[in-house]
Amino acid sequence: MQFSSKIIEQAVETFAQLPGVGKKTALRYVLHLIKQNDTEQLAQIIRQLKTDLKFCSKCQNICESTVCDICSNPVRDQSLLCVVQDYRDVMAIENTGLYKGLYHVLGGLISPMEGVGPGHLNIDSLSARMEESKVKEVILALNATMEGETTSFYIYRKLAPYKVKLSAIARGIAVGDELEYTDEATLGRSIANRQPFSAFFSVE
Repeated sequence: MQFSSKIIEQAVETFAQLPGVGKKTALRYVLHLIKQNDTEQLAQIIRQLKTDLKFCSKCQNICESTVCDICSNPVRDQSLLCVVQDYRDVMAIENTGLYKGLYHVLGGLISPMEGVGPGHLNIDSLSARMEESKVKEVILALNATMEGETTSFYIYRKLAPYKVKLSAIARGIAVGDELEYTDEATLGRSIANRQPFSAFFSVE
């Protein structure tokens, strides 16, 4: 792809780094921005994404304060903790309106092929929450993929000494599906009909 401007080429290369965006789509974005009279608001929002957002000190969810609105809400069930991969899964479960507990965001899944191990995820802070809080049940709500199952099993082993109830969302979600693309009714039923995690594995 030939460009008449180095600036346009750099802009296209930058946009093309976004998930699901190829160079042709990136070029359309760039040309659209060139035609706009005011792009300052977009530039400001992009800056705020890096300067104003934080990770909740308790659950690692994305928020604008030290503790997110969910963790600071006294109405939420403090004894129930749902472990998810990232912020999108929190949004998906919250949209069902059926879950009233707290969350713990791992920030990814264990994936040896991609060089992601347990040390790259928020698993140690999850263990710390078991020692500091009154959690009675941990729901493993991770994707029904190889990486999701591997991560769930690792956490199952990691939390075994804490004597908390460990459950997993019901398999209304097909193997290989991701939570953010699951319809709200199916996801809500999966949360409501969760099962003991040990039911999915033959654990000694």
